[in-house]
Amino acid sequence: MTFLSLLAALALEQAWPLRQGNPFREAYRRYAQWLQGQLDGGELRHGTIAWLAAVVPVAALTVALEHALGALGLLAFLLWNVAVLYLTMGFRQFSHAFTEIQKALRAGDLQGARDRIGNWRGEPSSQLGAGEVARLAIEHGLVASHRHVFGTLFWFVALGAAGAVMYRASAMLTDAWPAPAAPEPGGFGRFSKRAFYWLDWLPARVTAACFAIVGDFEDAAYCWRTQARAWAAQPDGILLAAGGGALGVRLGDALPRADGTLEFRPEMGLGEEADADAMESATGLTWRALVLAMFLILLVSLAHALG
Repeated sequence: MTFLSLLAALALEQAWPLRQGNPFREAYRRYAQWLQGQLDGGELRHGTIAWLAAVVPVAALTVALEHALGALGLLAFLLWNVAVLYLTMGFRQFSHAFTEIQKALRAGDLQGARDRIGNWRGEPSSQLGAGEVARLAIEHGLVASHRHVFGTLFWFVALGAAGAVMYRASAMLTDAWPAPAAPEPGGFGRFSKRAFYWLDWLPARVTAACFAIVGDFEDAAYCWRTQARAWAAQPDGILLAAGGGALGVRLGDALPRADGTLEFRPEMGLGEEADADAMESATGLTWRALVLAMFLILLVSLAHALG
């Protein structure tokens, strides 16, 4: 049932993709903003209460509906799982921006590529060169593929539909409630950031392992071991180090800012400079990793059915 639900949801999402600002996502974003407006007193406990109010009710409602529909039969249970996965998981929620950047770079339209990566990141990008645009697109693509697909898939396999909802809700809250800098105590968004860190601890490593297996395993393992800890956001550093090593492309490194200064970032991966061809390779890497994950889920499902 798990494998069929995932396969059906992925096929449905490819045929009828949800746009980034779909009504379900926007409704939850507005709910998160309302909670922040009501509860944000700048302290950790306020953010903790808000996170619980944002995640627990939707997860509990998912469980209740899952049990109610499951009592109606396997078909109702399957359709419910597919619906939840369709709303929480999918490449097409971010791949449009990635593809448009790749097309612009291939066409030599650097300004168009800058505009698209700037819209995706939400930061000025007029100072970026073609290689820097491609590098950022690969970085964002690898992290987005994990958060929109592999991380959600992991928690669905572990806890069912409620797990997928919990993971995606927590990921959205991390974006909606930015945490203060590390030395600063308290902060409304700090609990949300910490909760997502622990929810993502194991899934990020499973995704990185999949990248390594379907790519250059030796370089991926080396980069994971030697580079990941240097990245500020640890789960993302693991994904970028393993992904860059698996692809044989350099990620991270310094970036020019709009004010003329440099943003210093550790180097991730190794090998060639990022370009449109490397972006195409990154797309292939994520799809191969997904095929691997689905194959393993199928094997476990068959073993469970036969056992």
